[in-house]
Amino acid sequence: MERKRASDFPQGLLDLFDLYVHGGLSRRAFLDGAQRFAFGSLTAAALFDMLRPNYAWAIQAAPDDPRLVARFVSAPSPAGTGTVNGYLVRPATADRLPGVLVVHENRGLNPYIEDVARRLALANFIAFAPDGLTAVGGYPGDDERALALFKTIDPVRMQADFLAAANWLKAQPDCTGKIGAVGFCFGGGVVNTLAVEMGASLSAAVPFYGRQPTAAEAAKIRAPVNAQYAELDTAITAGWPAYEAALTAAGVAHEGHVYKGANHGFHNDTTPRYDEAAATEAWTRTIDWLNRYLRG
Repeated sequence: MERKRASDFPQGLLDLFDLYVHGGLSRRAFLDGAQRFAFGSLTAAALFDMLRPNYAWAIQAAPDDPRLVARFVSAPSPAGTGTVNGYLVRPATADRLPGVLVVHENRGLNPYIEDVARRLALANFIAFAPDGLTAVGGYPGDDERALALFKTIDPVRMQADFLAAANWLKAQPDCTGKIGAVGFCFGGGVVNTLAVEMGASLSAAVPFYGRQPTAAEAAKIRAPVNAQYAELDTAITAGWPAYEAALTAAGVAHEGHVYKGANHGFHNDTTPRYDEAAATEAWTRTIDWLNRYLRG
């Protein structure tokens, strides 16, 4: 399928799709709402197919790249689901390196997140992407099924799994003991929560369009935060000024970037919401931030 851009669609349709992505609409409700944007042979179902992920587009670092060593592993999570599975990637020739936890959106460990982990490994980090759907068999290969499974898991236990995964990565013998966390959408919120929970044990946090902690929670953060937001993602981006004020009050190094004209999910290169310019700039800032705070 030809890659489409956000500019190829009415913003109202993109906003409707955003509600569907976040579980606020069923597929049927989305299709009903999308009818008003359909015309001629372009049906609501065709619009849905254009907007949903095409994971072939996400491959920037091939799974069999000889520069990398990648494998699926399990980490203990006694306070969560018992065990959390994930995708561990590191450069093939490096020695001890900083680690980066990669936290997925509300669909589990899909091919896009696996590719992000490989991109981080190519930037000379050990990347670990845990699967929050471990308790229900892992990412099922289908995003609609993944969202349905996601809703069945106790969010407290899932957060405990992510915390366990971070601590497991930090303790690996080939990790320097310094770790950061990068997350997208739901995963951006998880990264913010990990920064609250881990205090100084987390050395850097880069949440992409993630929900922010309260001011009282943010007072516990010690990890430098570099937050990435989309201008058109008003519900999430509106929370940044209060979060920034809380980080300032806590004396935490931080930056926040709002990308003009970008939609929620602008880094995810599997859908038309992908914004190449914003994603490239945000990724450069991500790598620079991780290098600054994990290699010092």
